[in-house]
Amino acid sequence: MADFDTILKFWAPVEADYNTYGELVLIRMIYLHNLFTEHPETRQLFPKFAGIAQSDLSGNPDISAHGVTVLKKLWELLKAKGNHTAILKPLSKSHATKHKIALVNFKLITEVIAKVLEEKTGLDSGGKQSLNNMMDVVIADMAADYKELGFPELC
Repeated sequence: MADFDTILKFWAPVEADYNTYGELVLIRMIYLHNLFTEHPETRQLFPKFAGIAQSDLSGNPDISAHGVTVLKKLWELLKAKGNHTAILKPLSKSHATKHKIALVNFKLITEVIAKVLEEKTGLDSGGKQSLNNMMDVVIADMAADYKELGFPELC
């Protein structure tokens, strides 16, 4: 519970402006983490974004919309404070069966979210550790779901 409460202390600015934070997270994920060059297999996972020049990412409505979706889902998971099975099962199913998203991508985006929150909301080292702790549990639960669904290769 303490991890969730720690993260929630820094979440108000995100909740007040999902568009800006969502865009920041996605742009950093794609270009600052060199997602498409270091992980070329992800180009097929994000076909809408793969052809967009870095200079055109800011203000792109698809980038913002996807970032908003990611952060709002994270908000749901935070509010659930560990009781997230009902939220996570459908997410796991869609990301395993439809999107084929490897769990390593959730670790990458967690790093990006932590960095954005650190810079924009003052998330401290304890907050980053809390976010990592929470996401470790979420990712482990997703791994169990992926295996149950028959997608252990994505773990």
